[in-house]
Amino acid sequence: MTRLSFFLAALAVVAPAYAEVPLETATATFTDSARERVWDGRVEAVQQATVSAQTSGRIAELPFDVNDYVAAGDIVMRFTDTEQRAALASANAALEEARARLAEASQEFERFSRMIENNSISKSQFDQSRANRDAAQARLRAAQSGVATAREQLEYTVVRAPYAGIVSRRHVELGELVSPGQPLISGLSLQQLRVNVDVPQSMFHAVRTIGKAYAYVDGERIAADSLTFFPVADDKANTFRVRVNLPDGAATLYPGMFIKVGFVVGETRRLLVPATAVVRRSELSAVYVTDGATISLRQVRLGRRFDESIEILAGLEEGEVVATDPVRARIWLKEQAQ
Repeated sequence: MTRLSFFLAALAVVAPAYAEVPLETATATFTDSARERVWDGRVEAVQQATVSAQTSGRIAELPFDVNDYVAAGDIVMRFTDTEQRAALASANAALEEARARLAEASQEFERFSRMIENNSISKSQFDQSRANRDAAQARLRAAQSGVATAREQLEYTVVRAPYAGIVSRRHVELGELVSPGQPLISGLSLQQLRVNVDVPQSMFHAVRTIGKAYAYVDGERIAADSLTFFPVADDKANTFRVRVNLPDGAATLYPGMFIKVGFVVGETRRLLVPATAVVRRSELSAVYVTDGATISLRQVRLGRRFDESIEILAGLEEGEVVATDPVRARIWLKEQAQ
């Protein structure tokens, strides 16, 4: 006798006809539900990026490593900033000089403006003073831009996370010299995920027309937020790429995983019972069936789960009644057998 046969023989006891079985029950009924076609898809993060250097310097600090969680705005890398601070100091000095030159040129222009009214100076001298003032104003604006640029270069020595997520790769090490444009660190967010699925050309029209899909993860059924359809078919595989956008924090998924995705292509009738009524013991799936006075354990073959219900493919007929609390049903059976 196999282990499964022994287990069924031990538990499939039919209680004698006592008073009504004191258990909560549910009736197996056919329900119209979506008919799905299931294909494999690969999970990817919606937010994933590689941060590159925007200034040159030597890596002075690397507070995070691969697989570390980083909050938005956290410092993920810091460069040595001696050169950038010196450039900012020089730019500030040039700005002060430009302000002083502008003040001198403005005073001269005001003085020459009064003198030109009394014909004390020539028109060319007045024009020269005005040109000097305008040039000083232009030099001041250039010096202000220089300070802004130097300050920005100093800010670039501190690299911050653009969003909260997980570090997926470090491209540099502590002490390494980097230059602008060089990749520094890669990361991704696990909050927003999507699944890329290649749908056969023959089913693409139905999938696109209905526009509903569900991801299946560890027995959980997750409705897609939306679908994105790529309008160009793969000329080798004759498939269309469909992007299934999942709700935020829907399940414990990681980019690169393969999962099942069911696309609604029509309707069908399914025999459903509450998911809580199913007993799982190793390879055994069963339910406790009752007619009100007797109860017995019966093996069933399961389909997919739909919210709080589960599909029965074989082992039950429509209208049969099952106990929704298998633990209490088993205890009741043992009590009646004593």
